[in-house]
Amino acid sequence: MISTASATATTTRRLRVLLVGPSLDILGGQAVQAKRLLDRLKALNDVEVSFLPVNPRLPGPLRILQRVKYVRTVGTTIAYLLSLFPRCLKADVIHAYSAGYWSFLLAPVPAMLVGRLLGRKVVLNYHTGEAADHLHRHGSFAVPLMRLAHAVVVPSQFLVEVFTQFGLKASAIANFVDLDLLPHRDRPKPAPHLLSNRNLERPYNVACTLRAFARVKAQIQNATLTVAGHGSEDRALQALARDLGPLDVSFVGAVPPDRMGALYDTVDIYVNSPDVDNMPLSIIEAFACGLPVVSTNAGGIPFIVQHNANGLLADRNDDAGLAAAILRLITEPGLAARLSAEAYGDVLKHYTWDAVGGHWHHLYRSVSNGQESG
Repeated sequence: MISTASATATTTRRLRVLLVGPSLDILGGQAVQAKRLLDRLKALNDVEVSFLPVNPRLPGPLRILQRVKYVRTVGTTIAYLLSLFPRCLKADVIHAYSAGYWSFLLAPVPAMLVGRLLGRKVVLNYHTGEAADHLHRHGSFAVPLMRLAHAVVVPSQFLVEVFTQFGLKASAIANFVDLDLLPHRDRPKPAPHLLSNRNLERPYNVACTLRAFARVKAQIQNATLTVAGHGSEDRALQALARDLGPLDVSFVGAVPPDRMGALYDTVDIYVNSPDVDNMPLSIIEAFACGLPVVSTNAGGIPFIVQHNANGLLADRNDDAGLAAAILRLITEPGLAARLSAEAYGDVLKHYTWDAVGGHWHHLYRSVSNGQESG
């Protein structure tokens, strides 16, 4: 927790922090976390925080260019690069959010290079669960570029261990949720109303959730599944749902963060079936809402979901195992209540601003004082 003294310090010069990352125009975990961190840092008296989107909206009539796929990428990237120097010039610490592969080169790397050129301190905040593959394929140039950062921060111990394998030191500061936006409800006897809330992209394997749901539906006639999210697999997944038979599946598209709480409140079980992952924000949100969680054991998920302790796990792409876990929650007395209570306690202990805010505050101050941690 951030102490009152640190939050109201008047003797220390306000530290100027520039967050560089995706805006909510790109709806995903990084954008949500960047927005939440921005809002919380604004409340600190000794920090002056600003935000630079890596996906800026083009001005006036140029905005029409952002409707064209490849033109959008070129135009947006140019606008972002042109804004970097003047914005970094006004900051003490550059906090750059990062995914992997080409996104790493296009978004955080320019910010780190400009920050270093200007003599600013640089924090690289790396999020993707595909880190091992990214560094295995492109480590010859990705690792040296990551060393531009004075500190490397990841949201999970899973990624700390991945980075260690490639000779990179990283520290973990967990993602956090806003409990005010997430209504908590106990579900001692969960109804068979399921939710998937992941982008509809291949690594998240929402198809496995659909196949698992078809197995559940065969045994529980009134079972329903809501699929939130959007992506390149949208049409294929809707076609799969039709092919699997008459299923009560609702595809509701992308849901803004401020409306997710209401959606969680309409269901009783959260299902997640990625093949590759790190620390899904949606799982923590489900925990916070009192939803029992069933997930595959991809990547960093076992670091936050402990099987039979605060959730249930199945192997990757194992729709039969996923369905069996869902049926356990519905039929086994007391199981859902026990798991959900443990999960909610984990949220309060690890995944709120009170739990992580002091770590960010300490990191910025340490880096600005020349104490490199990465």
